[in-house]
Amino acid sequence: MMPDSGAIAQAARFLEEGKLVAIPTETVYGLAADADNPAAVAAIFTTKGRPANHPLIVHVARDADLSHWAVDIPSEAHQLIAAFWPGSLTLILKRAPKVSDAVTGGQDSIGLRCPSHPVAQALLKTFRDGQGGVAAPSANRFGRVSPTTAQHVVDEFGAPGAGPIAAVLDGGACAVGIESTIVDLTRLDTYGPVLLRPGQVSVQELEQVLGRSLAMAAHDAPRVSGSLDAHYAPQTPLVLVETDNFVKTLAELQAKQRQVASLRVSTNPQAYAHDLYAQLRSLDQLGADVILVEQPPGSTAWQGINDRLRRAAFDSLGVLERLLA
Repeated sequence: MMPDSGAIAQAARFLEEGKLVAIPTETVYGLAADADNPAAVAAIFTTKGRPANHPLIVHVARDADLSHWAVDIPSEAHQLIAAFWPGSLTLILKRAPKVSDAVTGGQDSIGLRCPSHPVAQALLKTFRDGQGGVAAPSANRFGRVSPTTAQHVVDEFGAPGAGPIAAVLDGGACAVGIESTIVDLTRLDTYGPVLLRPGQVSVQELEQVLGRSLAMAAHDAPRVSGSLDAHYAPQTPLVLVETDNFVKTLAELQAKQRQVASLRVSTNPQAYAHDLYAQLRSLDQLGADVILVEQPPGSTAWQGINDRLRRAAFDSLGVLERLLA
């Protein structure tokens, strides 16, 4: 699905005017604003209810001048860009002095990504002749389930023009379905490259390109999108249950007359990720007491999915015990 050139051009004009536009990427739909416009960026935070110190990822075209956004860009960044851009990889780099604190959350680093979705690509090439940057966190209320279709965005914020969003570019369902992998390259001398958020681009793929191991995030890592303990959560409490206990737990809840919505694991992590947020949104509409999710495997292919489900379940600690009491 591809909006016509007129819709793309109008969306670019909206961005230039400081308005918000929802855009599809291969990961999730983003709530986009001109990253060089602090007032437009502030509107993202207001619309989402997002904490002001929570940094945003800036999306750029493939041929954009990265020196507008970052300084001291290391060779490792160029290696990863050559291998994975356009694609679902965000790089944390040292920010350029002129970048707004509103984008970086006041930190000395910035997250940059070049999305591969053709609609996002077309918009970024049109916006400021391909040299602009678009801050675009997920187009949902802060902490809730990310949108992977245009309808999810409308469900969240209302029809374009009637609410806070000027336009919603419909690019169909997102191909990947979970947010990008995030790698920190700002502390190479002390930590090396650091994985801050897992996603579709795997640790093994990153290490193969870099020729070195990735460290895991420590307490002093830069703040990044999706790094809070509680995130990606439906309104209905979500509980993860190991496969061996899943059927037994389901039966016990039903014996207690609890209303249960359930999600079983599949054999294909890519297909599961693609459907995950849409499934959670659908299950959330059932009015159940709990969403029971079978714990996926612990293998690296499921790392990004497990990260999202763990955060989605964080605020539901103790719910299962209460429902079974």
